[in-house]
Amino acid sequence: MRKRHLVALVVCALALQSGAAAIGARGFPLRTTPAADSQFDVRAHGATGDGKTLDTDAINRAIDAAAAAGGGTVVFPAGTYLSTSIHLKSHVALFIGHGAVIEAAPLERAAYDEPEPNPWDKYQDFGHSHWHNSLMWGENVEDVAILGTGLIHGKGLTRAGNPPKGAGNKSIALKNSRNITIRDISILHGGHFAILATGVDNLTVDNVKMDTNRDGIDVDACRNVRLSNLTINSPFDDGICLKSSFGLGVARATENVTITNCQVSGYDEGTLLDGTFKRTVKYTRGTTGRIKFGTESNGGFKNITIANCVFDYSRGLAIESVDGGLIEDVTITNLTMRDIVNAPIFIRLGNRARGPENPPPGVIRRVSISNVVASGVDGAHGILVSGIPDHPIEDLRFENIRIAYKGGGTAADAALQPEEKEKDYPEPDMFGRMPSYAFFGRHVRALTIHGAEFTYDNAEVRPAIHLQDVVRADVDRLRAQKPSGGTTVVLRAVRDFVLRNCPGLKDLQRERADREAF
Repeated sequence: MRKRHLVALVVCALALQSGAAAIGARGFPLRTTPAADSQFDVRAHGATGDGKTLDTDAINRAIDAAAAAGGGTVVFPAGTYLSTSIHLKSHVALFIGHGAVIEAAPLERAAYDEPEPNPWDKYQDFGHSHWHNSLMWGENVEDVAILGTGLIHGKGLTRAGNPPKGAGNKSIALKNSRNITIRDISILHGGHFAILATGVDNLTVDNVKMDTNRDGIDVDACRNVRLSNLTINSPFDDGICLKSSFGLGVARATENVTITNCQVSGYDEGTLLDGTFKRTVKYTRGTTGRIKFGTESNGGFKNITIANCVFDYSRGLAIESVDGGLIEDVTITNLTMRDIVNAPIFIRLGNRARGPENPPPGVIRRVSISNVVASGVDGAHGILVSGIPDHPIEDLRFENIRIAYKGGGTAADAALQPEEKEKDYPEPDMFGRMPSYAFFGRHVRALTIHGAEFTYDNAEVRPAIHLQDVVRADVDRLRAQKPSGGTTVVLRAVRDFVLRNCPGLKDLQRERADREAF
Protein backbone atom coordinates (compact mmCIF):
# COMPACT_ATOMS: atom_id res chain seq x y z
CA MET A 1 0.00 0.00 0.00
CA ARG A 2 2.79 2.41 0.91
CA LYS A 3 4.63 1.62 -2.34
CA ARG A 4 1.55 2.49 -4.44
CA HIS A 5 1.13 5.77 -2.55
CA LEU A 6 4.79 6.64 -3.11
CA VAL A 7 4.54 5.96 -6.85
CA ALA A 8 1.43 8.14 -7.07
CA LEU A 9 3.19 11.01 -5.31
CA VAL A 10 6.18 10.80 -7.62
CA VAL A 11 3.95 10.82 -10.71
CA CYS A 12 2.06 13.88 -9.45
CA ALA A 13 5.29 15.72 -8.67
CA LEU A 14 6.70 15.01 -12.14
CA ALA A 15 3.46 16.17 -13.74
CA LEU A 16 3.55 19.46 -11.84
CA GLN A 17 7.20 20.04 -12.64
CA SER A 18 6.63 19.50 -16.37
CA GLY A 19 3.59 21.80 -16.48
CA ALA A 20 1.23 18.93 -17.25
CA ALA A 21 -2.39 19.23 -16.13
CA ALA A 22 -3.62 17.72 -12.89
CA ILE A 23 -6.34 15.11 -13.26
CA GLY A 24 -9.81 15.83 -11.90
CA ALA A 25 -12.14 13.44 -10.10
CA ARG A 26 -13.76 12.29 -13.37
CA GLY A 27 -10.49 11.93 -15.26
CA PHE A 28 -10.62 15.27 -17.12
CA PRO A 29 -7.51 17.49 -17.17
CA LEU A 30 -7.59 20.55 -14.95
CA ARG A 31 -5.31 23.49 -15.66
CA THR A 32 -5.29 27.00 -14.25
CA THR A 33 -2.64 28.36 -16.64
CA PRO A 34 -1.77 27.16 -20.15
CA ALA A 35 1.38 25.14 -20.69
CA ALA A 36 4.15 27.13 -22.37
CA ASP A 37 3.98 25.11 -25.59
CA SER A 38 0.27 25.94 -26.02
CA GLN A 39 0.75 29.72 -25.79
CA PHE A 40 0.96 31.91 -28.89
CA ASP A 41 2.15 35.45 -28.17
CA VAL A 42 0.76 37.91 -30.68
CA ARG A 43 4.05 39.85 -30.59
CA ALA A 44 5.87 36.77 -31.80
CA HIS A 45 3.63 36.86 -34.86
CA GLY A 46 4.31 40.52 -35.64
CA ALA A 47 1.98 42.55 -33.44
CA THR A 48 3.43 45.78 -32.05
CA GLY A 49 0.93 46.75 -29.37
CA ASP A 50 1.93 50.41 -29.84
CA GLY A 51 -1.63 51.68 -30.41
CA LYS A 52 -0.62 53.11 -33.81
CA THR A 53 0.27 50.17 -36.02
CA LEU A 54 -2.61 48.09 -37.34
CA ASP A 55 -2.12 44.65 -35.73
CA THR A 56 -5.05 42.79 -37.34
CA ASP A 57 -2.98 40.49 -39.55
CA ALA A 58 -0.55 39.60 -36.79
CA ILE A 59 -3.38 38.75 -34.39
CA ASN A 60 -5.08 36.53 -36.96
CA ARG A 61 -1.75 34.82 -37.75
CA ALA A 62 -1.38 33.95 -34.06
CA ILE A 63 -4.92 32.54 -33.98
CA ASP A 64 -4.27 30.54 -37.15
CA ALA A 65 -1.08 29.10 -35.62
CA ALA A 66 -2.92 28.05 -32.47
CA ALA A 67 -5.71 26.43 -34.50
CA ALA A 68 -3.19 24.61 -36.71
CA ALA A 69 -1.53 23.21 -33.60
CA GLY A 70 -4.81 21.70 -32.49
CA GLY A 71 -5.62 24.50 -30.08
CA GLY A 72 -4.01 26.85 -27.61
CA THR A 73 -4.08 30.27 -26.02
CA VAL A 74 -3.29 33.44 -27.96
CA VAL A 75 -1.75 35.85 -25.47
CA PHE A 76 -1.90 39.65 -25.57
CA PRO A 77 0.78 41.11 -23.26
CA ALA A 78 0.44 44.70 -21.98
CA GLY A 79 0.03 47.18 -24.82
CA THR A 80 -2.63 48.59 -27.14
CA TYR A 81 -3.41 46.46 -30.18
CA LEU A 82 -5.17 48.39 -32.92
CA SER A 83 -7.29 46.04 -35.01
CA THR A 84 -10.25 45.46 -37.27
CA SER A 85 -11.95 42.05 -37.65
CA ILE A 86 -10.38 39.28 -35.57
CA HIS A 87 -11.43 35.75 -36.57
CA LEU A 88 -12.18 33.43 -33.65
CA LYS A 89 -11.45 29.74 -34.26
CA SER A 90 -12.31 26.46 -32.57
CA HIS A 91 -10.21 25.30 -29.62
CA VAL A 92 -8.47 28.68 -29.35
CA ALA A 93 -8.63 31.05 -26.39
CA LEU A 94 -7.67 34.71 -26.36
CA PHE A 95 -6.01 35.86 -23.15
CA ILE A 96 -6.02 39.65 -22.84
CA GLY A 97 -3.44 40.31 -20.15
CA HIS A 98 -3.37 42.96 -17.47
CA GLY A 99 -2.62 46.28 -19.15
CA ALA A 100 -3.52 44.95 -22.59
CA VAL A 101 -6.10 46.73 -24.75
CA ILE A 102 -7.58 45.49 -28.02
CA GLU A 103 -8.76 48.69 -29.67
CA ALA A 104 -11.17 48.84 -32.59
CA ALA A 105 -9.54 50.81 -35.39
CA PRO A 106 -11.40 53.70 -37.03
CA LEU A 107 -12.87 53.08 -40.47
CA GLU A 108 -10.45 55.65 -41.92
CA ARG A 109 -7.57 53.27 -41.14
CA ALA A 110 -9.03 50.02 -42.46
CA ALA A 111 -12.32 48.30 -43.24
CA TYR A 112 -13.93 45.59 -41.15
CA ASP A 113 -15.24 42.38 -42.69
CA GLU A 114 -18.39 42.87 -44.71
CA PRO A 115 -21.69 41.74 -43.17
CA GLU A 116 -22.55 38.33 -44.56
CA PRO A 117 -25.72 37.85 -46.66
CA ASN A 118 -28.81 36.86 -44.69
CA PRO A 119 -32.11 36.13 -46.50
CA TRP A 120 -33.96 36.49 -43.20
CA ASP A 121 -32.81 40.00 -42.31
CA LYS A 122 -36.21 41.58 -42.98
CA TYR A 123 -37.57 39.98 -39.79
CA GLN A 124 -35.23 41.74 -37.35
CA ASP A 125 -33.01 44.78 -37.26
CA PHE A 126 -29.87 44.74 -39.44
CA GLY A 127 -27.66 44.57 -36.36
CA HIS A 128 -29.30 41.32 -35.25
CA SER A 129 -28.95 39.80 -38.71
CA HIS A 130 -25.18 40.05 -39.33
CA TRP A 131 -22.11 39.05 -37.35
CA HIS A 132 -18.98 39.37 -39.50
CA ASN A 133 -18.83 43.18 -39.37
CA SER A 134 -17.37 43.05 -35.85
CA LEU A 135 -14.13 43.56 -34.00
CA MET A 136 -14.15 39.85 -33.09
CA TRP A 137 -16.40 37.23 -34.63
CA GLY A 138 -16.80 33.48 -34.79
CA GLU A 139 -19.23 31.33 -36.76
CA ASN A 140 -19.61 27.55 -36.37
CA VAL A 141 -16.85 27.47 -33.77
CA GLU A 142 -16.56 25.44 -30.59
CA ASP A 143 -14.45 25.46 -27.47
CA VAL A 144 -13.58 29.16 -27.66
CA ALA A 145 -12.71 31.44 -24.76
CA ILE A 146 -12.01 35.16 -24.35
CA LEU A 147 -10.32 35.64 -20.99
CA GLY A 148 -8.14 37.99 -19.00
CA THR A 149 -8.20 41.22 -17.04
CA GLY A 150 -7.53 43.44 -20.06
CA LEU A 151 -9.84 45.74 -22.01
CA ILE A 152 -11.67 45.58 -25.32
CA HIS A 153 -12.15 49.18 -26.42
CA GLY A 154 -14.58 49.59 -29.30
CA LYS A 155 -13.29 53.08 -29.98
CA GLY A 156 -13.59 52.83 -33.76
CA LEU A 157 -16.93 50.99 -33.81
CA THR A 158 -20.19 52.66 -34.78
CA ARG A 159 -23.28 52.38 -32.61
CA ALA A 160 -25.46 52.29 -35.74
CA GLY A 161 -27.59 49.21 -36.26
CA ASN A 162 -27.10 49.57 -40.03
CA PRO A 163 -23.50 50.81 -40.29
CA PRO A 164 -21.82 52.43 -43.30
CA LYS A 165 -19.91 50.17 -45.70
CA GLY A 166 -16.69 48.87 -44.17
CA ALA A 167 -17.58 49.86 -40.61
CA GLY A 168 -17.77 47.54 -37.62
CA ASN A 169 -20.57 47.78 -35.08
CA LYS A 170 -20.05 44.93 -32.56
CA SER A 171 -17.22 44.12 -30.18
CA ILE A 172 -17.82 40.35 -30.02
CA ALA A 173 -20.23 38.44 -32.28
CA LEU A 174 -20.83 34.69 -32.23
CA LYS A 175 -23.14 32.65 -34.47
CA ASN A 176 -24.11 28.96 -34.49
CA SER A 177 -21.41 27.96 -32.01
CA ARG A 178 -21.04 26.03 -28.79
CA ASN A 179 -18.97 25.73 -25.63
CA ILE A 180 -18.05 29.41 -25.40
CA THR A 181 -16.59 31.14 -22.34
CA ILE A 182 -16.06 34.89 -21.85
CA ARG A 183 -14.63 35.80 -18.47
CA ASP A 184 -13.05 38.68 -16.49
CA ILE A 185 -12.54 41.14 -19.37
CA SER A 186 -13.88 44.70 -19.60
CA ILE A 187 -15.53 46.27 -22.65
CA LEU A 188 -15.70 50.01 -23.23
CA HIS A 189 -17.76 51.69 -25.96
CA GLY A 190 -18.81 48.37 -27.43
CA GLY A 191 -20.82 49.57 -30.46
CA HIS A 192 -24.32 48.38 -31.33
CA PHE A 193 -23.61 45.26 -29.24
CA ALA A 194 -20.76 44.73 -26.82
CA ILE A 195 -21.56 40.99 -27.12
CA LEU A 196 -24.00 39.40 -29.58
CA ALA A 197 -24.47 35.63 -29.29
CA THR A 198 -26.94 34.00 -31.72
CA GLY A 199 -27.54 30.27 -31.85
CA VAL A 200 -24.83 29.66 -29.25
CA ASP A 201 -25.22 26.68 -26.92
CA ASN A 202 -23.33 26.18 -23.66
CA LEU A 203 -22.44 29.84 -23.26
CA THR A 204 -20.81 31.15 -20.07
CA VAL A 205 -20.19 34.86 -19.52
CA ASP A 206 -18.82 35.62 -16.06
CA ASN A 207 -17.33 38.60 -14.20
CA VAL A 208 -17.35 40.86 -17.26
CA LYS A 209 -17.72 44.66 -17.04
CA MET A 210 -19.32 46.52 -19.95
CA ASP A 211 -19.58 50.31 -20.19
CA THR A 212 -21.10 50.92 -23.57
CA ASN A 213 -23.09 53.10 -25.94
CA ARG A 214 -25.77 50.57 -27.01
CA ASP A 215 -26.67 47.05 -25.84
CA GLY A 216 -24.44 45.27 -23.37
CA ILE A 217 -25.06 41.58 -24.12
CA ASP A 218 -27.74 40.10 -26.38
CA VAL A 219 -28.39 36.36 -26.08
CA ASP A 220 -30.44 35.33 -29.10
CA ALA A 221 -31.81 31.84 -29.82
CA CYS A 222 -29.30 30.28 -27.42
CA ARG A 223 -29.51 27.27 -25.09
CA ASN A 224 -27.80 26.45 -21.80
CA VAL A 225 -26.58 29.92 -20.94
CA ARG A 226 -25.01 31.17 -17.72
CA LEU A 227 -24.65 34.93 -17.23
CA SER A 228 -23.15 35.72 -13.84
CA ASN A 229 -21.44 38.53 -11.97
CA LEU A 230 -21.86 40.97 -14.87
CA THR A 231 -21.70 44.72 -14.35
CA ILE A 232 -23.22 46.50 -17.35
CA ASN A 233 -23.72 50.21 -17.89
CA SER A 234 -25.68 51.05 -21.05
CA PRO A 235 -27.52 54.37 -20.87
CA PHE A 236 -28.88 54.30 -24.43
CA ASP A 237 -30.00 50.69 -24.75
CA ASP A 238 -30.50 47.43 -22.86
CA GLY A 239 -27.95 45.97 -20.47
CA ILE A 240 -28.79 42.26 -20.52
CA CYS A 241 -31.19 41.32 -23.30
CA LEU A 242 -32.60 37.91 -24.16
CA LYS A 243 -33.91 37.60 -27.71
CA SER A 244 -35.26 34.88 -30.00
CA SER A 245 -35.17 36.42 -33.46
CA PHE A 246 -35.59 34.85 -36.89
CA GLY A 247 -32.01 35.74 -37.77
CA LEU A 248 -31.02 32.09 -38.25
CA GLY A 249 -33.99 31.36 -40.52
CA VAL A 250 -35.87 29.44 -37.84
CA ALA A 251 -37.92 30.36 -34.77
CA ARG A 252 -35.51 28.96 -32.16
CA ALA A 253 -36.18 29.49 -28.46
CA THR A 254 -33.76 30.94 -25.97
CA GLU A 255 -33.94 28.42 -23.14
CA ASN A 256 -32.24 27.06 -20.04
CA VAL A 257 -30.80 30.41 -18.98
CA THR A 258 -29.55 31.59 -15.58
CA ILE A 259 -28.80 35.25 -14.91
CA THR A 260 -27.34 35.70 -11.44
CA ASN A 261 -25.53 38.30 -9.34
CA CYS A 262 -25.57 41.01 -12.03
CA GLN A 263 -25.79 44.81 -11.94
CA VAL A 264 -27.27 47.00 -14.68
CA SER A 265 -27.35 50.78 -14.89
CA GLY A 266 -27.69 53.81 -17.16
CA TYR A 267 -24.98 56.18 -15.93
CA ASP A 268 -23.07 58.35 -18.41
CA GLU A 269 -21.06 56.09 -20.70
CA GLY A 270 -17.55 55.53 -19.38
CA THR A 271 -18.35 56.53 -15.82
CA LEU A 272 -18.81 52.96 -14.65
CA LEU A 273 -15.25 51.98 -15.53
CA ASP A 274 -13.73 55.25 -14.31
CA GLY A 275 -15.67 55.05 -11.05
CA THR A 276 -17.43 58.43 -11.23
CA PHE A 277 -20.97 57.06 -11.92
CA LYS A 278 -22.26 60.32 -13.40
CA ARG A 279 -25.95 60.80 -14.14
CA THR A 280 -26.05 63.74 -16.52
CA VAL A 281 -27.03 61.74 -19.61
CA LYS A 282 -30.28 62.78 -21.28
CA TYR A 283 -32.25 60.44 -23.50
CA THR A 284 -35.65 60.93 -25.13
CA ARG A 285 -37.38 58.04 -23.36
CA GLY A 286 -35.18 57.98 -20.29
CA THR A 287 -31.97 56.10 -19.62
CA THR A 288 -32.21 52.37 -20.44
CA GLY A 289 -29.69 49.89 -18.97
CA ARG A 290 -32.18 47.20 -17.96
CA ILE A 291 -32.73 43.42 -18.14
CA LYS A 292 -35.18 42.55 -20.89
CA PHE A 293 -36.80 39.64 -22.76
CA GLY A 294 -37.41 40.71 -26.39
CA THR A 295 -38.25 42.66 -28.39
CA GLU A 296 -37.36 40.06 -31.06
CA SER A 297 -39.36 37.08 -29.83
CA ASN A 298 -40.16 34.69 -32.68
CA GLY A 299 -38.86 31.59 -30.90
CA GLY A 300 -39.82 32.54 -27.35
CA PHE A 301 -38.12 32.02 -23.99
CA LYS A 302 -38.32 28.90 -21.82
CA ASN A 303 -36.93 27.77 -18.50
CA ILE A 304 -35.32 31.04 -17.41
CA THR A 305 -34.22 32.11 -13.94
CA ILE A 306 -32.97 35.53 -12.82
CA ALA A 307 -31.72 36.04 -9.27
CA ASN A 308 -29.82 38.52 -7.11
CA CYS A 309 -29.64 41.43 -9.55
CA VAL A 310 -29.35 45.19 -8.99
CA PHE A 311 -30.88 47.91 -11.20
CA ASP A 312 -29.62 51.47 -10.67
CA TYR A 313 -30.77 54.54 -12.60
CA SER A 314 -32.29 52.54 -15.44
CA ARG A 315 -35.53 51.18 -16.79
CA GLY A 316 -37.06 48.22 -15.01
CA LEU A 317 -37.41 44.55 -15.82
CA ALA A 318 -39.21 43.91 -19.16
CA ILE A 319 -40.73 40.64 -20.39
CA GLU A 320 -42.13 40.91 -23.91
CA SER A 321 -43.55 38.54 -26.52
CA VAL A 322 -44.80 40.38 -29.61
CA ASP A 323 -43.65 38.18 -32.53
CA GLY A 324 -45.53 34.96 -31.78
CA GLY A 325 -43.11 33.37 -29.30
CA LEU A 326 -43.95 31.38 -26.18
CA ILE A 327 -42.63 32.61 -22.82
CA GLU A 328 -43.03 30.01 -20.07
CA ASP A 329 -41.50 28.74 -16.84
CA VAL A 330 -39.74 31.90 -15.70
CA THR A 331 -38.62 32.48 -12.11
CA ILE A 332 -37.26 35.87 -11.04
CA THR A 333 -36.25 36.63 -7.46
CA ASN A 334 -34.20 39.00 -5.32
CA LEU A 335 -34.15 42.18 -7.38
CA THR A 336 -33.14 45.53 -5.91
CA MET A 337 -33.97 48.65 -7.92
CA ARG A 338 -33.24 52.34 -7.41
CA ASP A 339 -34.20 55.39 -9.49
CA ILE A 340 -36.19 53.54 -12.14
CA VAL A 341 -37.28 55.83 -14.97
CA ASN A 342 -40.42 53.94 -16.04
CA ALA A 343 -42.30 50.77 -15.02
CA PRO A 344 -40.31 48.72 -12.48
CA ILE A 345 -41.82 45.58 -14.06
CA PHE A 346 -43.33 45.50 -17.57
CA ILE A 347 -44.93 42.34 -18.98
CA ARG A 348 -46.38 42.63 -22.45
CA LEU A 349 -48.02 40.15 -24.80
CA GLY A 350 -48.53 41.98 -28.11
CA ASN A 351 -49.07 41.30 -31.79
CA ARG A 352 -46.34 43.07 -33.77
CA ALA A 353 -46.06 39.76 -35.71
CA ARG A 354 -42.71 40.47 -37.33
CA GLY A 355 -41.93 37.07 -38.81
CA PRO A 356 -42.75 34.79 -41.76
CA GLU A 357 -46.44 34.38 -42.58
CA ASN A 358 -47.62 36.88 -39.99
CA PRO A 359 -47.37 34.67 -36.86
CA PRO A 360 -50.31 34.71 -34.43
CA PRO A 361 -49.88 36.16 -30.93
CA GLY A 362 -47.73 34.09 -28.61
CA VAL A 363 -48.29 33.03 -25.02
CA ILE A 364 -46.87 34.16 -21.68
CA ARG A 365 -47.50 31.75 -18.81
CA ARG A 366 -46.06 30.47 -15.54
CA VAL A 367 -44.04 33.51 -14.58
CA SER A 368 -43.12 34.02 -10.92
CA ILE A 369 -41.56 37.25 -9.60
CA SER A 370 -40.64 37.55 -5.92
CA ASN A 371 -38.59 39.53 -3.43
CA VAL A 372 -38.40 42.83 -5.27
CA VAL A 373 -37.42 46.06 -3.50
CA ALA A 374 -37.51 49.34 -5.45
CA SER A 375 -37.35 53.04 -4.61
CA GLY A 376 -37.34 56.31 -6.50
CA VAL A 377 -39.57 54.78 -9.18
CA ASP A 378 -41.11 57.11 -11.75
CA GLY A 379 -44.77 57.78 -10.99
CA ALA A 380 -46.20 57.47 -14.50
CA HIS A 381 -46.72 53.72 -14.80
CA GLY A 382 -46.33 51.40 -11.83
CA ILE A 383 -46.04 47.66 -12.51
CA LEU A 384 -47.62 47.25 -15.93
CA VAL A 385 -49.02 43.92 -17.15
CA SER A 386 -50.96 43.84 -20.41
CA GLY A 387 -52.02 41.08 -22.75
CA ILE A 388 -54.38 41.75 -25.66
CA PRO A 389 -58.07 40.86 -26.13
CA ASP A 390 -58.58 37.08 -26.36
CA HIS A 391 -54.88 36.49 -25.67
CA PRO A 392 -54.36 36.89 -21.92
CA ILE A 393 -51.16 36.51 -19.95
CA GLU A 394 -51.58 33.34 -17.87
CA ASP A 395 -50.58 32.15 -14.41
CA LEU A 396 -48.65 35.18 -13.21
CA ARG A 397 -47.46 35.40 -9.59
CA PHE A 398 -46.02 38.32 -7.61
CA GLU A 399 -44.81 37.72 -4.08
CA ASN A 400 -43.07 39.93 -1.50
CA ILE A 401 -42.92 43.14 -3.58
CA ARG A 402 -42.02 46.50 -1.97
CA ILE A 403 -41.98 49.56 -4.21
CA ALA A 404 -41.75 53.26 -3.32
CA TYR A 405 -43.06 55.43 -6.17
CA LYS A 406 -42.59 59.14 -6.76
CA GLY A 407 -46.36 59.58 -7.14
CA GLY A 408 -47.93 62.72 -8.56
CA GLY A 409 -50.99 61.20 -10.25
CA THR A 410 -54.05 63.38 -10.84
CA ALA A 411 -57.79 62.80 -11.06
CA ALA A 412 -57.47 63.08 -14.84
CA ASP A 413 -54.86 60.29 -14.78
CA ALA A 414 -57.18 58.09 -12.73
CA ALA A 415 -59.87 58.41 -15.40
CA LEU A 416 -57.60 57.32 -18.26
CA GLN A 417 -58.46 54.30 -20.43
CA PRO A 418 -55.21 53.12 -22.02
CA GLU A 419 -55.48 52.06 -25.67
CA GLU A 420 -54.69 48.47 -26.62
CA LYS A 421 -51.99 49.27 -29.20
CA GLU A 422 -51.64 45.59 -30.10
CA LYS A 423 -49.09 46.11 -32.88
CA ASP A 424 -46.99 48.90 -31.38
CA TYR A 425 -43.37 48.52 -30.34
CA PRO A 426 -43.54 47.50 -26.66
CA GLU A 427 -42.39 50.03 -24.08
CA PRO A 428 -44.18 51.09 -20.89
CA ASP A 429 -44.63 54.64 -22.16
CA MET A 430 -46.54 53.36 -25.22
CA PHE A 431 -49.71 53.68 -23.12
CA GLY A 432 -48.93 57.08 -21.64
CA ARG A 433 -49.65 57.65 -17.96
CA MET A 434 -51.58 54.86 -16.25
CA PRO A 435 -54.81 55.11 -14.22
CA SER A 436 -53.20 53.49 -11.15
CA TYR A 437 -50.02 54.41 -9.33
CA ALA A 438 -48.72 50.95 -8.35
CA PHE A 439 -50.14 48.11 -10.48
CA PHE A 440 -52.11 47.94 -13.73
CA GLY A 441 -53.20 44.52 -15.01
CA ARG A 442 -55.24 43.92 -18.17
CA HIS A 443 -56.09 40.70 -20.06
CA VAL A 444 -54.70 38.29 -17.46
CA ARG A 445 -55.82 34.83 -16.39
CA ALA A 446 -54.76 33.60 -12.94
CA LEU A 447 -53.05 36.56 -11.26
CA THR A 448 -51.64 36.24 -7.76
CA ILE A 449 -50.33 39.11 -5.63
CA HIS A 450 -49.15 37.89 -2.25
CA GLY A 451 -47.35 40.24 0.11
CA ALA A 452 -47.04 43.63 -1.61
CA GLU A 453 -46.32 47.05 -0.15
CA PHE A 454 -46.78 50.18 -2.28
CA THR A 455 -46.06 53.75 -1.20
CA TYR A 456 -45.64 57.13 -2.89
CA ASP A 457 -43.68 60.29 -2.10
CA ASN A 458 -45.81 63.04 -3.70
CA ALA A 459 -49.55 63.66 -3.63
CA GLU A 460 -51.42 60.87 -5.40
CA VAL A 461 -55.06 60.60 -6.49
CA ARG A 462 -54.96 57.39 -8.53
CA PRO A 463 -55.84 54.04 -6.94
CA ALA A 464 -53.01 51.65 -6.15
CA ILE A 465 -54.34 48.79 -8.29
CA HIS A 466 -56.43 48.76 -11.46
CA LEU A 467 -57.51 45.40 -12.92
CA GLN A 468 -59.36 45.02 -16.21
CA ASP A 469 -60.46 41.81 -17.96
CA VAL A 470 -58.79 39.66 -15.32
CA VAL A 471 -60.03 36.19 -14.40
CA ARG A 472 -59.01 34.53 -11.10
CA ALA A 473 -57.23 37.26 -9.20
CA ASP A 474 -56.01 36.52 -5.68
CA VAL A 475 -54.72 39.50 -3.65
CA ASP A 476 -53.39 38.69 -0.19
CA ARG A 477 -51.46 40.82 2.29
CA LEU A 478 -51.55 44.00 0.23
CA ARG A 479 -50.46 47.11 2.11
CA ALA A 480 -50.97 50.12 -0.18
CA GLN A 481 -50.71 53.77 0.80
CA LYS A 482 -54.20 55.15 0.31
CA PRO A 483 -54.50 57.95 -2.26
CA SER A 484 -56.31 61.18 -1.54
CA GLY A 485 -58.98 60.07 -4.01
CA GLY A 486 -60.04 57.49 -1.43
CA THR A 487 -59.98 54.44 -3.71
CA THR A 488 -57.33 51.71 -3.39
CA VAL A 489 -58.53 49.08 -5.89
CA VAL A 490 -60.52 49.43 -9.12
CA LEU A 491 -62.05 46.42 -10.88
CA ARG A 492 -63.36 46.45 -14.46
CA ALA A 493 -64.77 43.26 -16.02
CA VAL A 494 -63.08 41.09 -13.40
CA ARG A 495 -64.24 37.59 -12.48
CA ASP A 496 -63.39 35.35 -9.54
CA PHE A 497 -61.65 37.99 -7.42
CA VAL A 498 -60.47 37.44 -3.83
CA LEU A 499 -59.04 40.08 -1.46
CA ARG A 500 -57.90 39.16 2.06
CA ASN A 501 -55.57 40.13 4.88
CA CYS A 502 -55.09 43.66 3.54
CA PRO A 503 -54.84 46.40 6.21
CA GLY A 504 -57.48 49.10 5.72
CA LEU A 505 -59.57 46.94 3.39
CA LYS A 506 -62.27 44.44 4.19
CA ASP A 507 -61.91 40.87 3.00
CA LEU A 508 -64.14 40.29 0.02
CA GLN A 509 -64.83 37.87 -2.79
CA ARG A 510 -66.48 38.62 -6.11
CA GLU A 511 -67.59 36.13 -8.71
CA ARG A 512 -68.01 39.06 -11.06
CA ALA A 513 -67.22 42.76 -10.81
CA ASP A 514 -68.09 44.70 -13.94
CA ARG A 515 -67.31 48.06 -12.41
CA GLU A 516 -66.33 48.38 -8.77
CA ALA A 517 -64.00 50.46 -6.62
CA PHE A 518 -63.13 50.27 -2.93
